[in-house]
Amino acid sequence: MKAILALDTAASSLSAALILGERYWYREADAGLTHSELLLGLADGLLREAGIKPADLGAVACMKGPGSFTGLRIGFAAAKGMALALGIPLFACPTLDCMAYPWSPWPGLVLPLLDAKKGRFFAALYAGGKRVSGEMDADMETLSRHIRSGEGPVLLTGPGAPLFLSRLEESGEPVPGGIRLDPLHRKGRGLELAAVAKERSIVNNGKGDELSGPEYLRKSDADYSLGGCVEKSNDR
Repeated sequence: MKAILALDTAASSLSAALILGERYWYREADAGLTHSELLLGLADGLLREAGIKPADLGAVACMKGPGSFTGLRIGFAAAKGMALALGIPLFACPTLDCMAYPWSPWPGLVLPLLDAKKGRFFAALYAGGKRVSGEMDADMETLSRHIRSGEGPVLLTGPGAPLFLSRLEESGEPVPGGIRLDPLHRKGRGLELAAVAKERSIVNNGKGDELSGPEYLRKSDADYSLGGCVEKSNDR
């Protein structure tokens, strides 16, 4: 299989990864709102480190969502542009799947979290490396109910994890003893995105998602003010 370039623009930690066989290269930057300024530079740096050219790529991957509205659009624009120019497949992978991916061996529930503002979180539940709930735009009460009803320890990950844990501690309800916070919760997931894309490529015989676009669990504040349509996300 040729190299796969993965671009993670879903959150403030911008990351990019390149995998070629069993070798990989990874770069990350705490980008804030500067994804568009840094993304192509990260990607170019990876190619130079690996000693390959864009023509050596076999696929490109980006986050499908949920995540930052602007960040997801930037990622899709860059990935689709590369895929079209190089004639290679594009793989758009669910953000929460990539955040949960490194914790597949965890013996209980894994809960990746993105701060959705307005007191809510984008989240999903995973067990044994598989998603066991739909993607949620959920409030504290709903998520607290989910983690209290499960068995085994709960691992919180993703950039929204510390905020969720602090609000859980402030709620006045006893915090379940089995909750753990991923020490790398803010880390970009470019490498995990590349691994998930590689698996999807094998399962789908190389067929990509060139016609897809960002999938959101909620319309943006701008859409609310303009009375725009809700953009829905689907499970994979």
